[in-house]
Amino acid sequence: MSAYKIVIPARFGSSRLPGKPLIELAGKPMIQHVYERAMATGISDIVIATDDQRIFDAAQGFGAHVVMTSVEHENGTERIAEVAAQLGWGADDVVVNVQGDEPLIPRDLIELTAKGLLDFPQAGMSSLCTPIESAEDAFDPNAVKVVLDNMGFAMYFSRAPIPWDRDLYKTGQSQMTKVAPVYRHIGMYGYRVSFLQQYASMEMTALEQAECLEQLRALCYGVKIHMGVINQPPGHGVDTPEDVARVEAQLAAL
Repeated sequence: MSAYKIVIPARFGSSRLPGKPLIELAGKPMIQHVYERAMATGISDIVIATDDQRIFDAAQGFGAHVVMTSVEHENGTERIAEVAAQLGWGADDVVVNVQGDEPLIPRDLIELTAKGLLDFPQAGMSSLCTPIESAEDAFDPNAVKVVLDNMGFAMYFSRAPIPWDRDLYKTGQSQMTKVAPVYRHIGMYGYRVSFLQQYASMEMTALEQAECLEQLRALCYGVKIHMGVINQPPGHGVDTPEDVARVEAQLAAL
């Protein structure tokens, strides 16, 4: 696989778990575990992007390339766009966003996300999805669904059950359609730097506002998003104190 870049956005502020990137798991801060998972890809261009001096100092302490970014960013995409600008990355460069609270992220998922951009030059973004097997998940608005075209590009994302099986669903929501695959979106993203350069000028769209799904902004502006399909969703990240204990036990087992 051709070379790409990895950025790990890491904020200190978290409503549910303040200081999350520096929480110690199995003897190391969580951000170090994430960095080591990124290093397992063999990619040399890995950057931690933060807005906090404590995270900056910790990352430097374990030898990471770390960049200080603005405290004003609303999301990781904006933070990664600043990193690309600071470091002068080229418009065709590919960047994978590895979340700073995913210490168990499989290397394969990082590589598959990059592949969607490396193999499809018309894509401005890439992401992942996995088949939904139950009607409960298909109709759950917290499970974001995506419909793909024949080349694997996203046609639409929704909290509603899509595709809508007109004949089956008129009888209720106890069964899930078998006419076409139902995919759940997994929030792992890759970007082409040319997209990141445009992102700051893209205003929120009506569809994004209605569904509360940021990726719809890209689709509304004509950006193609290639989706990699995986067999099962990855494990959850660290969002609560209960997650800390569970993830630490898994890391210890490794």
